[in-house]
Amino acid sequence: MTDAAPAAEAALRTPRERARARTIEDIVRIGREHLALHGAAALSLRAVARDLGVVSSAVYRYVESREELLTLLLVDAYNELGDAVDAAVGARPENDFTGRFEALGAAVRNWALAQPASYALLFGSPVPGYQAPAERTTGPGTRVVVALVAILDGAWRAGNLSEAGPHAADVDVTALLAADLANIRGEMGLAVPDPVLASGVLVWTSLFGAISFEVFGQYGPDAFVARDELFAHHLGVLARLAGLRT
Repeated sequence: MTDAAPAAEAALRTPRERARARTIEDIVRIGREHLALHGAAALSLRAVARDLGVVSSAVYRYVESREELLTLLLVDAYNELGDAVDAAVGARPENDFTGRFEALGAAVRNWALAQPASYALLFGSPVPGYQAPAERTTGPGTRVVVALVAILDGAWRAGNLSEAGPHAADVDVTALLAADLANIRGEMGLAVPDPVLASGVLVWTSLFGAISFEVFGQYGPDAFVARDELFAHHLGVLARLAGLRT
C-alpha cells in the first residue's frame, strides 16, 4: 500500500470507519499476494477470504466483486508507482530536467522489476472480462505521464529543450494530429509546441516498451547481460529524442 494510506485512515472519524479501512487494506494486500502467485485471471474473492480468515460472504461486505478487487489493485499499484516516481523526481533539483527525466525512468524500471505482477496488471495483457472504470483509474493511471510531460514542459519554458531532437521539426504534424495535440496542451496547460509534444509521446511509449521487454523476458535469457547499462543507454537516447540538453 502507498504511504498515503495511513494518513487517509487517520482522517476517518469513527472506529468503524477505521476498522473498515484496515480490512480493505488487508484485502488488497492479500490480493496482491495472490496476484503475484496466480496472476490476475485467477484472482478469487473466496481465496482472499480464506487467507483473511473470514467466510466468503463476509468479504463481500467490503469488496462486492472480483472486478472491484481488480480495480482496487489497479489503483493501489498505479499510486504506488506514482509515489515512487514523484519521490525520485522530487529528489533532483528543479532545474535539472535531464536528471529528473533519468530519475523518472529509473524509478519506473525499479518498481516494475520489484513488482512484476503488479506491473503486468497495469501494462500487460487485459484481464478477460474486466473493464477498468475510467472514473476511478484514469487519475492514478496517468500520474507517470503527467510527471514526464511536466519535465518536458518545464524544460521548454526554461529554454532548456530543443525542438525535440535533431529531426523532429522535419516530420509533418498533420491537421488531425495537431488537433489531438492541441487538446492535450489545453487540458494540461502546456507551452510545448507540437514537435516537442509528439516526440514526448514517443519517449513515453518507448520508455515503457523498454521496461516491458525486460519485465516480460522479451530479450531472452542471454542476449543482454548488462541490463543496467542497456537501460541507461536507452534513457540517454530518449533524453536526446525529447530534446533535453545534457
